[in-house]
Amino acid sequence: MEKLLHLVIFILNEQQYALHLSSVDQIVRIVKITPLPKAPDIVYGVVNLKGKIIPVINIRKRFRLPEREIHLSDHLIIAKTSMRTVALLADEVSRVVETTASEVIESEKILAYMDYVEGVVKLEDGLILIHDLDRFLSIDEEKALGDALMEIQG
Repeated sequence: MEKLLHLVIFILNEQQYALHLSSVDQIVRIVKITPLPKAPDIVYGVVNLKGKIIPVINIRKRFRLPEREIHLSDHLIIAKTSMRTVALLADEVSRVVETTASEVIESEKILAYMDYVEGVVKLEDGLILIHDLDRFLSIDEEKALGDALMEIQG
Protein backbone atom coordinates (compact mmCIF):
# COMPACT_ATOMS: atom_id res chain seq x y z
CA MET A 1 0.00 0.00 0.00
CA GLU A 2 1.33 3.42 -0.93
CA LYS A 3 2.28 5.86 1.82
CA LEU A 4 -0.22 8.68 2.34
CA LEU A 5 0.95 12.20 3.09
CA HIS A 6 -1.13 14.75 4.97
CA LEU A 7 -0.18 18.33 4.17
CA VAL A 8 -1.23 21.63 5.77
CA ILE A 9 -1.72 24.16 2.97
CA PHE A 10 -0.98 27.80 3.75
CA ILE A 11 -1.01 30.93 1.66
CA LEU A 12 1.46 33.78 1.18
CA ASN A 13 0.82 36.43 -1.49
CA GLU A 14 -1.94 34.27 -2.98
CA GLN A 15 0.53 31.40 -3.55
CA GLN A 16 0.07 28.03 -1.85
CA TYR A 17 2.72 26.26 0.20
CA ALA A 18 2.63 23.16 2.40
CA LEU A 19 4.07 21.59 5.53
CA HIS A 20 3.66 18.01 6.68
CA LEU A 21 0.78 17.82 9.13
CA SER A 22 2.97 15.71 11.42
CA SER A 23 5.26 18.73 12.01
CA VAL A 24 2.40 21.13 12.86
CA ASP A 25 1.36 21.47 16.52
CA GLN A 26 -1.37 24.04 16.08
CA ILE A 27 -2.54 27.06 14.13
CA VAL A 28 -3.40 30.26 15.98
CA ARG A 29 -4.49 33.76 15.05
CA ILE A 30 -1.76 36.37 15.06
CA VAL A 31 -0.68 37.65 18.47
CA LYS A 32 1.74 40.40 19.48
CA ILE A 33 5.26 39.67 18.23
CA THR A 34 8.07 40.95 20.45
CA PRO A 35 11.32 41.90 18.66
CA LEU A 36 14.29 39.61 19.39
CA PRO A 37 17.60 41.49 19.48
CA LYS A 38 20.54 39.76 17.76
CA ALA A 39 18.30 37.27 15.98
CA PRO A 40 18.93 36.45 12.30
CA ASP A 41 17.15 38.62 9.71
CA ILE A 42 14.74 35.82 8.96
CA VAL A 43 13.28 36.04 12.51
CA TYR A 44 10.49 38.60 13.15
CA GLY A 45 10.73 38.17 16.90
CA VAL A 46 9.11 35.93 19.50
CA VAL A 47 5.64 35.19 20.83
CA ASN A 48 4.61 33.90 24.23
CA LEU A 49 2.29 30.97 23.69
CA LYS A 50 1.00 29.45 26.92
CA GLY A 51 4.19 30.47 28.72
CA LYS A 52 6.53 29.15 26.03
CA ILE A 53 8.72 31.59 24.08
CA ILE A 54 8.54 30.70 20.37
CA PRO A 55 10.52 32.40 17.56
CA VAL A 56 8.45 33.70 14.64
CA ILE A 57 10.06 33.03 11.27
CA ASN A 58 9.65 35.49 8.39
CA ILE A 59 9.06 33.00 5.60
CA ARG A 60 8.41 35.82 3.12
CA LYS A 61 12.08 36.69 3.37
CA ARG A 62 13.16 33.09 2.76
CA PHE A 63 10.85 32.81 -0.26
CA ARG A 64 11.95 36.23 -1.60
CA LEU A 65 8.39 37.53 -1.48
CA PRO A 66 7.59 41.22 -0.98
CA GLU A 67 7.22 42.27 2.65
CA ARG A 68 3.84 43.47 3.87
CA GLU A 69 2.31 44.71 7.08
CA ILE A 70 1.02 42.06 9.47
CA HIS A 71 -2.80 41.87 9.41
CA LEU A 72 -5.12 40.82 12.23
CA SER A 73 -6.38 38.04 9.93
CA ASP A 74 -2.88 36.47 9.66
CA HIS A 75 -2.12 33.13 11.29
CA LEU A 76 0.83 31.57 13.06
CA ILE A 77 1.59 27.96 12.23
CA ILE A 78 3.23 26.47 15.31
CA ALA A 79 5.48 23.70 14.06
CA LYS A 80 8.34 21.49 15.24
CA THR A 81 11.79 21.23 13.71
CA SER A 82 14.36 18.74 14.97
CA MET A 83 15.91 21.61 17.00
CA ARG A 84 12.97 23.64 18.33
CA THR A 85 9.38 24.78 17.99
CA VAL A 86 8.89 27.73 15.65
CA ALA A 87 5.99 29.89 14.47
CA LEU A 88 5.59 30.59 10.76
CA LEU A 89 3.64 33.69 9.82
CA ALA A 90 1.08 32.97 7.06
CA ASP A 91 -1.56 35.12 5.37
CA GLU A 92 -3.98 32.24 5.70
CA VAL A 93 -4.06 28.52 6.46
CA SER A 94 -6.51 27.05 3.99
CA ARG A 95 -6.83 23.30 4.50
CA VAL A 96 -5.30 19.88 5.04
CA VAL A 97 -4.94 17.68 1.97
CA GLU A 98 -4.11 14.01 1.55
CA THR A 99 -1.84 12.86 -1.25
CA THR A 100 0.47 9.95 -1.96
CA ALA A 101 4.26 9.92 -1.89
CA SER A 102 4.33 9.02 -5.59
CA GLU A 103 2.55 12.28 -6.45
CA VAL A 104 5.39 14.35 -4.96
CA ILE A 105 8.16 15.44 -7.32
CA GLU A 106 11.50 15.66 -5.51
CA SER A 107 12.85 19.21 -5.30
CA GLU A 108 16.24 18.30 -6.81
CA LYS A 109 14.49 17.53 -10.09
CA ILE A 110 13.06 21.03 -10.50
CA LEU A 111 14.33 23.42 -7.79
CA ALA A 112 17.89 22.36 -6.97
CA TYR A 113 18.79 25.74 -5.46
CA MET A 114 16.03 25.67 -2.79
CA ASP A 115 17.43 23.49 0.00
CA TYR A 116 14.42 23.97 2.25
CA VAL A 117 11.93 22.64 -0.33
CA GLU A 118 11.36 18.90 -0.02
CA GLY A 119 9.22 18.55 -3.10
CA VAL A 120 6.33 19.75 -5.21
CA VAL A 121 2.86 18.29 -5.47
CA LYS A 122 0.31 19.10 -8.15
CA LEU A 123 -3.22 19.48 -6.86
CA GLU A 124 -6.35 20.42 -8.78
CA ASP A 125 -5.76 24.11 -8.00
CA GLY A 126 -2.04 24.28 -8.83
CA LEU A 127 1.48 23.38 -7.78
CA ILE A 128 2.35 23.47 -4.09
CA LEU A 129 5.87 23.57 -2.65
CA ILE A 130 6.31 21.24 0.33
CA HIS A 131 8.76 22.66 2.87
CA ASP A 132 11.24 20.81 5.05
CA LEU A 133 11.41 22.74 8.33
CA ASP A 134 14.62 20.99 9.37
CA ARG A 135 16.41 22.62 6.43
CA PHE A 136 14.61 25.94 6.66
CA LEU A 137 17.19 27.74 8.79
CA SER A 138 20.86 27.61 7.86
CA ILE A 139 23.32 26.36 10.48
CA ASP A 140 24.44 29.95 11.12
CA GLU A 141 20.84 31.18 11.45
CA GLU A 142 20.02 28.32 13.82
CA LYS A 143 23.04 29.14 16.01
CA ALA A 144 22.28 32.90 16.04
CA LEU A 145 18.65 32.21 16.92
CA GLY A 146 19.67 29.86 19.74
CA ASP A 147 22.09 32.48 21.13
CA ALA A 148 19.45 35.25 20.92
CA LEU A 149 16.86 33.07 22.70
CA MET A 150 19.37 32.18 25.44
CA GLU A 151 19.97 35.89 26.07
CA ILE A 152 16.30 36.71 26.66
CA GLN A 153 15.67 33.61 28.75
CA GLY A 154 18.61 34.42 30.98
